[in-house]
Order: sequence, then C-alpha cells, then structure tokens
Amino acid sequence: MKLVQEYFGSMVFDDRVMKANLPSAVYKSLRRTIERGARLDPGVADAVASAMKDWAVSKGATHYTHWFQPLTGVTAEKHDSFISPSPDGGVIMEFSGKELIKGEPDASSFPSGGLRATFEARGYTAWDPTSYAFIKGKTLCIPTAFCSYGGEALDKKTPLLRSMAALNNQAMRIIRLFGNKEVKCVRTSVGPEQEYFLITQEMYDKRPDLRFTGRTLFGKRPPKGQEMDDHYFGVIKPRVAAYMEELNDELWKLGILAKTEHNEVAPAQHELAPIYTTTNVATDHNQLAMEVMQKVAARHGLVCLLHEKPFDGVNGSGKHNNWSISTDAGVNLLSPGETPYENAQFLLFLCAVIKAVDDYQDLLRIAVATAGNDHRLGANEAPPAVVSIFLGDELNGVLEAIETGAPYAGAQKTQMKLGVDVLPKFNRDTTDRNRTSPFAFTGNKFEFRMLGSSNSIACANIMLNAAVAESLRIYADRLEGAEDFETALHEMIRKTIKDHKKIIFNGNGYDGSWIEEATKKRGLLNYPTTPDCMPHLLDEKNVTMLTSQGVYSRAELESRCEIMLENYVKTVTIEANTMVSMARRQIAPAVETYTVKLLEAASAKKSLDAGLDSAYELDLIKELSQLAHEISQRAGQLEEAVGELSGTVEEQGYTVRDVLLKHMKELRMVCDRAETITAKEFWPYPSYGDILFSVR
Repeated sequence: MKLVQEYFGSMVFDDRVMKANLPSAVYKSLRRTIERGARLDPGVADAVASAMKDWAVSKGATHYTHWFQPLTGVTAEKHDSFISPSPDGGVIMEFSGKELIKGEPDASSFPSGGLRATFEARGYTAWDPTSYAFIKGKTLCIPTAFCSYGGEALDKKTPLLRSMAALNNQAMRIIRLFGNKEVKCVRTSVGPEQEYFLITQEMYDKRPDLRFTGRTLFGKRPPKGQEMDDHYFGVIKPRVAAYMEELNDELWKLGILAKTEHNEVAPAQHELAPIYTTTNVATDHNQLAMEVMQKVAARHGLVCLLHEKPFDGVNGSGKHNNWSISTDAGVNLLSPGETPYENAQFLLFLCAVIKAVDDYQDLLRIAVATAGNDHRLGANEAPPAVVSIFLGDELNGVLEAIETGAPYAGAQKTQMKLGVDVLPKFNRDTTDRNRTSPFAFTGNKFEFRMLGSSNSIACANIMLNAAVAESLRIYADRLEGAEDFETALHEMIRKTIKDHKKIIFNGNGYDGSWIEEATKKRGLLNYPTTPDCMPHLLDEKNVTMLTSQGVYSRAELESRCEIMLENYVKTVTIEANTMVSMARRQIAPAVETYTVKLLEAASAKKSLDAGLDSAYELDLIKELSQLAHEISQRAGQLEEAVGELSGTVEEQGYTVRDVLLKHMKELRMVCDRAETITAKEFWPYPSYGDILFSVR
C-alpha cells in the first residue's frame, strides 16, 4: 500500500514535474508568470506542451482537453487525441504550443446573455498557467479561460483572475506605503468547506424530482430527523467511510488538499473541507472536487446530492468560503498578531474589508443568488439574506477604542479549567465563533457562509476581491498624497469605523428581531430572493466599481444579469413541470387506487352482514376523494401558470417568485397530506424516512 505522500499529486503536472522535465530557462520563465503574474512568454509554450504531452502519455493519457468553466455552473471539455498521422501509415503523438495556448469551442452554444448570437459561433479557450494541468481518466485536462470572438469573458475564471489582479495592484500600493519593498505580489486564498448528502442509488432512481431537479418536490418529514443532534460529528457509517476513503484517494491524486471529513447536522448529510490555497486554484479544485464526489458515489451505489435544499424541513447544504489575503512571502495580512491595537497594517486591511462589505452588500448577496439557495438563506441552518460582519469581542473592543479615542486595555487571557487534573490546561480564545453570521472573522480570515453547496465559489470571490480592491484604492489615493502618513492613516481607520460600523453585528443572526433592526434601524439591505437582488447588479455604483477595477465590462455585467435571471426562471419552471407530471401521472392515480381498495373493503364489510363498522374506510375515502380533486385542480393551476410566463426575463423572474412558487407550495401541501393517509404500498415514491436513512 502506497503512502499518501507517494501518490499525492501524481496526476498533476505540478511544480515538481515541471522542474524535472522543463529546460531551466523555460521553467524559470513559467514560474515568473505563475508567481508574479508576468506576461507569458510565447516562446516557452512549445517546450511546455512537449513536456506536458510526454508526461501525460506516460500516465496513460491519449487525449487532451481545454477544461473551462462556462456560465452554466458546471465545467466543460472537448477532447482531442494526441495522435497525428505519420508517413508510414502509422501515428505519432503530438501536442504543440499553439494547441496548449488556444482552443476554439462553440461560443454560441453556451449561455452568453446576448453577447453571442447563434450564428456567431466562434469562441476561444486560453491556457491559464497559474492552475496546474491534471489527468482525469485518459485525458490531460488543461485549465483555461473562455472568451468570445469579441474578447468578452464567457466564463467564471477570467473575471476571477481579473479580480485577483485588481486586488494585488491596490494591495501592493498599500504595502509600499508601509515601507515594504521586498513583497512582489499579494494573493487571496480560499478554503471552501463543501456540504453534501449521500443517498442510495436505489432511492434516487425512484424519485423523478431528484433525477430532474436535484431536490425532492414532495415529501413529509420523517418521524425522526435531526432533532436529537446525534448525526452531527457522529460515527461515520462503514459504507460512507468507504466512500470517503476512495474520495480522498482520488482527490489527493489530483493534488486537491482534502483535509477534514465528518457527518453534518442532517441525516445523510456530510462535509468535506480542504486546506486553503490560492483563490484561482481553490476554485478549480472545488469544481473538480464536486465532479469527483459524484463519480465516486456512483461506484459505491450511492448518489451525492449537491443541491442547497434537497429535503424540505431538513437542513440544507452550504459552502463556507474561508477567504484571506497574504503576501508572496507568506505573511497573512489579516492576522492581528499579539497586539492588534498596535498593528496598523492589519487594521487598515481589516477596515478595507469592513468598508467593502458595507459598500457592496448587494454584490455579495448577488454572488450567492440561485433558485436553490433561496430556499436555504434565512432558515435556521444558514445565515439570513441580510449581509453583516461578525468580528468578535476583541476586535470589536479594538475598533471601539480607536473610534472613541479611549485607551484599549487588551483582551484578557482566560485559562480553561475543566476540573480534571489529567486534562491539559489551555487558554480560551479571545473570540467565540458565530455560525449565524454571513461574514465572520475567524482568527486570520473571513468565513463567507452564504454560498450554496452547488455554487461555484468564483462568483463570491470575484465580488469580494473587487470590493476590497476598491476600498484599498480609495485608501491608497488618500494616503499617497498625505502630508503626514501616520496622522492620515489613523484618521482614515477611525473614519472607516465610524462610517461602516452598522455592518458589524456580533449577535444571533437567526433572531427574527435582527432583520428588523438591520433593515429599519441600520439601513442594511434585505433581498430574500434572486429576483429581488439580481437587477441591482446593474446599479450604477456597482457597474462603475467593477468596470473601473477591470473585472467586468458593462456588456459582461448585463449578460450576467440576464443569464442568472434566466437560470432562475428555467430552474423553477423545470421544477414546476416535474411537479405537474408527478402529481398527475403517479400521485393522483396512487390516491385513486387506494381509494378503490378502501371502497372494496367497505363493501366487503357490508356484504358480510355481521354488523361491521366501515366508518373508518368511509371517512378516509371522503378525505382522499377530496384530496384527489384538489391535486388535479392545483396541478392544473400550476400548469396554467407555467404556460402564462411571458415578458422580459426580469418580469418572468417576478412572476416565478410571486405566482409559480405559490402554486407549487399549494400543490405540495395537498400531495404531502395525501402521503400521510395513503397506505405505504400504494404510494409511488420512497418517503423521506426511506431516503434519509437508506445508507446503512
């Protein structure tokens, strides 16, 4: 059995492989591009392509693909073989620098939001050398950006790279102001915690709603769910443990730093967390991890559900985006140190984040907006749709002292005494954790907890990077022209605290009174659904910031707004059509069949002429008949509502929110009631209890 360190990254064309297989000059040139963002030297492409091909072929690869992230929410790939004909009638294996650098997929067949018409098919993929190539199956996968013939970004990687460059540019201005001439670049890093459900393939195959939409559209809560809190961090079942073991092996081969695994709160729910790495790479890794999670599950007779809310009334799944800023020397710019009150550089970067989150609350909410996540945000399992920041008692005390000019006494160290001599003594952290906060400081990073489990983390990090870059730009503009740097610095920190402290909330985000306080007293934004928030992407302040930072063009923003609203409408419409089909073709007939069975039972009792009471059957028949009528009526209303969808995509979004979802809820209520009084052998689908406890 191989040790992990022997096979970790074995399917990745990483730095170890490049150093061993590339000429020294080529390797150094490529490292400059990766580490400092220097322009790629076209002359290195052929050498890299040749080495990459030789390495991939030695690993059994026969094809290559430009692996990219279009605006579908999943990855895309078109495979080409390495073979080229040879004069003797055979083939040779070739791969050129031109093929490495550029590909040409059909741009019109992916969502473009009007940037491309059907007849305007040409698009380009461009190699991203900052993210290592890897082998999947027999294919060399080359991470790439994806753009249109006109140069507009049609993917999530390109704006992410732009946002990282924008933050680096502005952060370096601040670093230089503090006299640091050694740092060459500043990067953001992310560690995305990934929640998911595991159910058996057998249960999944029997549920059309799961197969078509990723979530159950009907179903009553089981007698036992998550009430006992016994699943959270509980003993991992052998079948799940076997899945996790193989998943780790597959991820480690791909260089993905899978670190932590455990049972989550809900039955059948679990979590995987990696060590954090550079944001661009972390985004690629998370997309790849979700794909591998589903493939490995299939090999174990399981299905991995990544939907944000697969079961009504049961905790949904999120993705916690742990975000930080570091220099190329490894210095974390969000680390307070032992004395945060005296750490001016840390305080300035902290204030930049506070200002960014307050100024661009709407962009952070938009970044996590999907039809699936709308079911989760605001429930007692996820942060509310109102964005706020948790800092904890120590940092809150520091900021209050700076604002008021009062002396800061410092955080008191408290030793934990557990009352048992053999247990170790340790100091309590100066700040608690707050799992109800959308954006919580957790020691040397911020945990953005609003992302849904199926979301690409690219969108959230694009907006976060860009907003913080804008704060740093404003700071640098003022400080570079200041007569007295220290005085100007202190005044800027104090002013930021005063102007933006309304975004800081250290209390219980699940408390209903918080929403009222946040919106009515503090003036924070509350956008409960995707149609509420998405149009604000095109608010002038947002367009101005994102275009000035070079993250998006106005046309790209307009396309994103249309695509995301269209995706919302399509997602809910598919769910509505699935509900109509299930209700009419299976649920209503099942209710009718059971009703007939009860009629036969009542008739049999009567024919015995033994004085048997058939009141039970008759009462049930009456209720089932009424429910069958309501199911038919509600299904018809829902179908009619779908058929009447019209207008602009924004208008359709509002109709879906106000009309379609209402009819879907009403149909579900009557069908779920019917499930509770229909004999199990007649009900056409596995129950929640069957599904959630199917993995033993």
